[in-house]
Amino acid sequence: MNIQFEAPDKINGLMTITLEAADYQPEVEKTLKDYRKRANIPGFRPGMAPMGMIKRQYGPSVKVDVVNKMLGEKLYEYVRENKIQMLGEPLPSEKQGELDFEGDGALEFKFDIAVAPEFTATLTGKDKVDYYNITVDDKLIDQQVEMYQSRGGHYEKAEQYDPELRDMLKGDLRELDAEGNVKEGGITVSEAVLMPQYIKVDDQKKLFDGAKLGDIITFNPRKAYPESDVEVSSLLKIQKEEVKDHEGDFTYQITEISRFTKAEVNQELFDQVFGEGNVKDEQEFRQKIAAQISTQFKSDSDYKFLLDVRKHVEKKVGKLEFPEALLKRVMMNNNKDKGEEFVEKNFEASIKELGWHLIKEQLVAAQNIKVEDDDLKAVAKDAARAQFAQYGMTNVPDEYLENYAQEMLKKRESVDGLVDRAVDVKLTAALKQVVKLNEKDITLEDFQKLLQEK
Repeated sequence: MNIQFEAPDKINGLMTITLEAADYQPEVEKTLKDYRKRANIPGFRPGMAPMGMIKRQYGPSVKVDVVNKMLGEKLYEYVRENKIQMLGEPLPSEKQGELDFEGDGALEFKFDIAVAPEFTATLTGKDKVDYYNITVDDKLIDQQVEMYQSRGGHYEKAEQYDPELRDMLKGDLRELDAEGNVKEGGITVSEAVLMPQYIKVDDQKKLFDGAKLGDIITFNPRKAYPESDVEVSSLLKIQKEEVKDHEGDFTYQITEISRFTKAEVNQELFDQVFGEGNVKDEQEFRQKIAAQISTQFKSDSDYKFLLDVRKHVEKKVGKLEFPEALLKRVMMNNNKDKGEEFVEKNFEASIKELGWHLIKEQLVAAQNIKVEDDDLKAVAKDAARAQFAQYGMTNVPDEYLENYAQEMLKKRESVDGLVDRAVDVKLTAALKQVVKLNEKDITLEDFQKLLQEK
């Protein structure tokens, strides 16, 4: 066996692997003998078929399998041992000659290999990077308090509908005929739920203003929701396709008015949000909320910091040269169902991300960052905590977070993302100790504008 690798321009590699018959033939013979033992050929007892027949029937395909397996092993072994930073998968070279799998001669294979460009990415205390501390003001705390009040709120019965208070109505719907009488065989819906503030057309919406319990309102559902057959069908309890057959007026007799009332800022709300007895008064409640927001903002600040590190180090490294023609072939090979247009449209963005991936690899190596099981579990618990927080559950017991995290770690599709996140968390923490931080206080509104900038 002979392996040669050449990359005259450092980024376009050509690997030539020559397999002699002596390299692959012993494994081919061994495999064919195993085939013979298992072969069930009419006219011969199991294992007694002539070897010549087995070779004629299975020889070429066995040879292909053995050679392909050997090629893969030797190619990756060579790449690993010679520390070639290969990008993507090797591709059969356009210089590949004809192969004769029928004979017993040498087989020469040529592979095109995309090689990562050589560069050095370093950061020291001389590198200055912005770090934004988002200020937590009373307005943000007030918004969070109001959110908790809404989540802890409840509906109370009311006597009169108030459009400003987002009341919810319950009533009986009856379809009318052209003369305004209840239509014989028409649609009737008992206890139909309606929230007039979501009606799309003002003249239909205003029909409900000031309505009281027992009042009968005549309105037209189709006119109320002119662009949404889904809302009409949901209200009338019919299929969407049937809406066109019921475009007339309906009466709606109000049987119940429910008014949403926010929770009061008291001990009951404190216990609901932060657990029983953990908060004693409103001042402490607001302090806890401020700390909670600050923790969330720290993650946002770290995210922006890593973006700025990327921009800074990419500028230091300069433009990286890639084997673009070969990488387009690799990308095309991995997206055969999407075609050349997809490759051309997404190639530039892919190259940009590839460049950052290579730079980040060097930064991670320089900081000796390794992701352990405990790091993955911590990131998974943070993800679980964030998901629960979206539903207002800020006091989830640790055992629940632990169980949720364990379930996430069982899913392969989740683990890859968690590993990337764990690397980013550890890299960010490390680089904050390496570079000089140019700390700036900033409002949430201005911070969000920064994130929107390209």
